[in-house]
Amino acid sequence: MEASSLPVALELVSGGGLGLSPEKRAVLWSSLLLLRRDYRFERVWFWGCIQGVRGAYYIAEGLGPDRAAPRSRLYSLNCVEWSLLPPVTKEMVTQAGRLKGRFQGDPSFEYEYTERNAEDAERLLEDGKEPMIKEEARVVATIEQIDKAVGIIPRGAFVKTPLGSVSENRNFEGLSLTEAKKLSSYFHFTEPVNLKNKTLLEKADLDPSTDFLDSLEHDVPQGSWTVQLEKGGAVVVLRSLLWLGLTFYHVPMTKQYGYVYFGTGEKNLDLPFML
Repeated sequence: MEASSLPVALELVSGGGLGLSPEKRAVLWSSLLLLRRDYRFERVWFWGCIQGVRGAYYIAEGLGPDRAAPRSRLYSLNCVEWSLLPPVTKEMVTQAGRLKGRFQGDPSFEYEYTERNAEDAERLLEDGKEPMIKEEARVVATIEQIDKAVGIIPRGAFVKTPLGSVSENRNFEGLSLTEAKKLSSYFHFTEPVNLKNKTLLEKADLDPSTDFLDSLEHDVPQGSWTVQLEKGGAVVVLRSLLWLGLTFYHVPMTKQYGYVYFGTGEKNLDLPFML
């Protein structure tokens, strides 16, 4: 969610019992505005919070002119001091996917793999050391997984130029209430997968400048999203059952929207059995 509108945005998603204390909200809001100035980001988003056993990671994302370009990610343990996270790699995501259990809240904490593959065994023979992964790398990989799986935007909020860059749509005035209640009105803000498999006939009714992403209506498993009206029907709220703690909000007929994550950073692997 946009850092400049953080106090209001956090209030709109507080219906699920998630959020920050008024004191922490004020400190975080001021800190994010300074972060934008110091790092010269065009926009700063408050991504959310991963709760560990001994502490929490507060995550922010810095954006440049091309909104679809890789974002700079930073974390803080106290909402005041921020540190840049390293860029995500496929190896990080693979390694983090083999880890289970809660985060510790210590970026320097090192995990040992409970299961070794052939590559790990070969490395152990060469180096004589157990393969390890730092929690900082696990944080990066988890943010990437959540952004790809459940990071969403309303249809029409962004436009794609003929040159391929993505920017905010200045003509976007929000979805109507009827459209805002449909999963097809929301897109995954990541590289599309299903769109590439559509036939030319299916693409005929799509606008290439706005319909360049995958919609939520075909997410697997079906039923992994809940859509609710809150604040007296004034706000549409989507919650992910796959990554519990991810909440998206949109105020129909306005430009107010965003998502935030408050959780343990663990995927809900039991979801298929819950539906």
